[in-house]
Amino acid sequence: MSTHERDDVSGDGPVGPLTEGDDPPAEPARKRKHLPIWQETILLLGVAMVLAIVIKALFVQAFYIPSESMEPGLVENDRILVQKVSYWFGGSPSRGDVVVFEDPGGWLPASEDTGPTNVFTKAMAKVGLYPTGGHLVKRVIGVAGDVIVCCDEGRITVNGQPLEEDSYLQPGVDCHGPMNGTKCSWEVPPVPEGHIFVMGDNRAHSADSSAHLCTPDVTECSQNPFIDVDLVVGKVFVLAWPRDRFDWVGRPETFDDVPDAP
Repeated sequence: MSTHERDDVSGDGPVGPLTEGDDPPAEPARKRKHLPIWQETILLLGVAMVLAIVIKALFVQAFYIPSESMEPGLVENDRILVQKVSYWFGGSPSRGDVVVFEDPGGWLPASEDTGPTNVFTKAMAKVGLYPTGGHLVKRVIGVAGDVIVCCDEGRITVNGQPLEEDSYLQPGVDCHGPMNGTKCSWEVPPVPEGHIFVMGDNRAHSADSSAHLCTPDVTECSQNPFIDVDLVVGKVFVLAWPRDRFDWVGRPETFDDVPDAP
């Protein structure tokens, strides 16, 4: 058998002859170059920011409760999470949903229209990592075509069906409004297509759709009481903070009995 002689080499190379059929010596593995820590940190932050923007735009966004209007379920400064998936592909809010929507114009007082105040929290709010201001949270009472009347023995009726709201209303209130703490009677004309009628759970302290209706008690009622569904950000599904009040936010069963609009 023929051999191929090779000079001896110091270090890692083989010594002696290499016979036919022997595998050639393996190349030493090349070490992967690692980025400096500061570059890795910037890269990770960039990826995190992109993911946060995508999540905010398509899936979930954080908000805070700016007032007492949704007590007792949601109290001032609670942190909530809003999911947007339910309203994809032409979906729209349902009766009973608790929704967050943009101020249609003049609904929020200046004290509740402020968002994050420093540069850091403003940047976080932009990507959905910090609750934002300029929005309202209310419960959907009526959708397109619904006729809403107050009151049937203190109960709101939707398309003739009285709502049993004890499970979520502030105790001691019923068909109050608009924001004057007195019982009143009103009837909502059919909700226009592409709009919803919303109310707070703390009826006597909620600047909601009923507060913008023209009634004998309200003479300045030029604002539209209905909310365009295009202003709706999404549906509240979690009370996330404070931790000891963590809870899932669902749709009350009383709305299951409401018939379709006439």
